[in-house]
Amino acid sequence: MNKEYIVALDQGTTSSRALLVDLKGKIRGMKQKEFRQYFPHPGWVEHDPEEILSTQRDVLESLLRDNDIAPEQVKAIGITNQRETTVVWNRTTGKAIHNAIVWQDKRTAALCDRLKEEGLSEYVNKNTGLLIDSYFSATKVRWVLDHVKEARGLAENGELCFGTIDSWLVRNLTKQQHHVTDYTNASRTMLYNIRELKWDPYLFEKLEIPLEMAPEVRPCAGHFGDIEIAGHAIPIMGIAGDQQAALFGQGCFRAGEAKNTYGTGCFMLMNTGEEITTSKNGLLTTIAWGIDNKIYYALEGSIFIAGAAVQWLRDELKFFEDSADSEKIAKKLKTENPVYVVPAFAGLGAPYWDMYARGAIFGLSRDTGIPHITRATLDSLAYQTKDILDAMQKDSNTSLATLKVDGGASANNYLMQFQADILNCEVIRHKSVESTAMGAASLAAYALDLWDLEQIRNNKRIEKIFAPLITGKERKALYKGWQKAISRTRNWLNH
Repeated sequence: MNKEYIVALDQGTTSSRALLVDLKGKIRGMKQKEFRQYFPHPGWVEHDPEEILSTQRDVLESLLRDNDIAPEQVKAIGITNQRETTVVWNRTTGKAIHNAIVWQDKRTAALCDRLKEEGLSEYVNKNTGLLIDSYFSATKVRWVLDHVKEARGLAENGELCFGTIDSWLVRNLTKQQHHVTDYTNASRTMLYNIRELKWDPYLFEKLEIPLEMAPEVRPCAGHFGDIEIAGHAIPIMGIAGDQQAALFGQGCFRAGEAKNTYGTGCFMLMNTGEEITTSKNGLLTTIAWGIDNKIYYALEGSIFIAGAAVQWLRDELKFFEDSADSEKIAKKLKTENPVYVVPAFAGLGAPYWDMYARGAIFGLSRDTGIPHITRATLDSLAYQTKDILDAMQKDSNTSLATLKVDGGASANNYLMQFQADILNCEVIRHKSVESTAMGAASLAAYALDLWDLEQIRNNKRIEKIFAPLITGKERKALYKGWQKAISRTRNWLNH
């Protein structure tokens, strides 16, 4: 009898991927394809929605073909995606009317300021769990309606749809049959009421976005439509935004459990259970997932630039050819590093929420070289994580003993050791760092009753535990330098 599998589609900020997972939770194959990043103006970031779709189709088809898997062997597909990135398309033709505006994009900063001046901050925070920021989808949709020719009229006539990338993929992969999203992605739009579990008419009115543009919101584990391959229909049975998928894939099912994903950005989430926890320290309240007719919430801290800072060293500064080389270069430095890098290329996320901060390097001297800047860039990921963890522990009134990590940069041993040192807690890395894709696969398998929560948790195997090695005095001095560097970058564009 042919073996059966789950496929996870992992649509990220820089690439589209597909993972083949057997029913024992083992990854049996992976395909990945990068796509182009567009930067039309300083602070603007766009993707071509058609290229996202074509690369995701390509990796799905090549995954099955190259692993000699018939479509009939795939029990279900799970989707996870870069969140907040927004597409607006024509309901009839299915064509996008503008490039996707990416979560990193800052073009709507001035609009966000106006919304704050109008007194919307408290309402937004209370009802969506978010802060008013260009990071989220709402102002991106408004920008498209204001700046694309005829868009406003088409939207008011009910001819336009908007969606996050999951919606765009499902709409196209199911041959235009479904305009849907899940609870997690909806909760990142700044238009969804996480208390009442519905789109918020008041916010649509204030943003001047027709409510009819919004997708239907569904639970994370369930049927979202079918993808037809070679005449066989494969059901899409799970969807979650990438960070919530990683939380699920890490098996953080109990309140108080947390994970940190080191990807293009860096995102820490803590499960807070079925109760909404409102942050007093600059964090976001978001929906962790919706399963079994229940909603689970999380506290989240978002770092906009993490792995992207290492890519900057590789692609723009030409420090090395492979991002993995950053570990070896950082370890060349045997002395204390006086250099701090603040990679605020897209402003600062939690807990600062400064759209006008910009990146900087501090502590340069005549003998500063590539190892200093490389190590300081890696250190910045750990420092930003500490910023968030400190806020998270205050909000939740808990002390985190261990941190589960995943994402590409978590494979860097230097970074993970420094992370443990600066946090003063154990950092646990599993054998597979593919928690995001595994979260999507797990939701699909859970929807079909193939796996229960215990099996999903047991799918993870510890590869290494990093314990803190430095003294409290050293930790305090290092972090003080970071806080000083951060203070110098704040509100840079408005000075």
